[in-house]
Amino acid sequence: MSERVGMEIALAAAEVVALCRPDVIAAYPITPNTHIPEHLSDIVAEGRLDADFICVESEHSALSACCGASGAGARAFTATSSQGLLYMAEIVPIVPSMRLPVVMIIGNRALSGPINIWNDHSDIMSQRDAGWISMFAANGQEVVDMAVQSFKIAEHRDVMLPVNLNLDGFQLTHVVEPMMLPSQEEVDAFLPGYKPYAAVHPDNIVSMGTLALPEIFNECMKAKDEALKGSKKIILEVWKEWEEKFGRGYKPVESYRTEGAEVLLLAIGSMAETAEVAIDELRDKGMPVGLLKLRLWRPFPFEEIRDAVKGAKVVAVLDRAVSFGGPGGPVFSEVRSALYGEKDRPMVISEIIGLGGRDVPVGDFVKIAEKAAGVAKTGPEEEYEIFGVRGS
Repeated sequence: MSERVGMEIALAAAEVVALCRPDVIAAYPITPNTHIPEHLSDIVAEGRLDADFICVESEHSALSACCGASGAGARAFTATSSQGLLYMAEIVPIVPSMRLPVVMIIGNRALSGPINIWNDHSDIMSQRDAGWISMFAANGQEVVDMAVQSFKIAEHRDVMLPVNLNLDGFQLTHVVEPMMLPSQEEVDAFLPGYKPYAAVHPDNIVSMGTLALPEIFNECMKAKDEALKGSKKIILEVWKEWEEKFGRGYKPVESYRTEGAEVLLLAIGSMAETAEVAIDELRDKGMPVGLLKLRLWRPFPFEEIRDAVKGAKVVAVLDRAVSFGGPGGPVFSEVRSALYGEKDRPMVISEIIGLGGRDVPVGDFVKIAEKAAGVAKTGPEEEYEIFGVRGS
């Protein structure tokens, strides 16, 4: 049976990854994600997990090792953050192109420069078009649940794609929370052993990652795109099965107090829970405001976004990354694109918040909601705002 424990979320992530029985773990330490592979190395050293833990010399090598291991038929896992993900960038698009179901946890952290080790989403947003399934957790329990789900989704015969699970660096990785940890028996019942579709072996010669001439490259990219879009059906099935077995449900877009809301905030990651407090305060004052929490980033949930905003006059999208020289944040761009062409669509505004770990207290969410209510009447004065910039 599941056990209620209180522990650091990064350590809980390592514990539950171990319950998934990976065969190979390859990782290189980087703040704020170090505790996950570090604790996994302890678990392996203690004999609690029969796995090969590969201490590589770089993040590039970590993902390369996972590619090789997965290609040979092993269940492979890695973890990283920020510049480490950028160092992996050469290999990141290769993994889905080879249909290798690697799972990676990313403790989201700002990209340099200037050097900053605290949280925002600029690292994963820099890799958003690489072809991975990408999900965001808002608290420790979601990290635990979604880690197990990630392996089952990635390895499903109709998916066979890598998954990255994102959790906010420090704001989640280093925070102690109460969580329900599933037992080994429960995980084994939910997650079957990995049986690869094809694996490199001296006795069974196959080719992986070969040259694609221009005559077939378009078709390869079309297949990659269709595979990622098609994975949504399996993601929803896995989430439904998890809810049936553990009682905790997951949706691509989740709503909080959106009944009759004219103003909606849309958040991603742990800040969504802080925003809930602001929504409560504003609802108590009679303001028709609600919150949308985006959980599934890739494949993007177009239909769910369109359904979620019906009846609203304005949607304020809260990004934790800047699309430099673009129209605002990357999530804003996706949401506005999803609603383009829809009848009676709400106005969509971009608010960029919490960069580099900047604190965004409840009062700031209140201010953003109040601003959005004014925009609904007068229209926006600017394309986007980096909220809270001093001296502006």
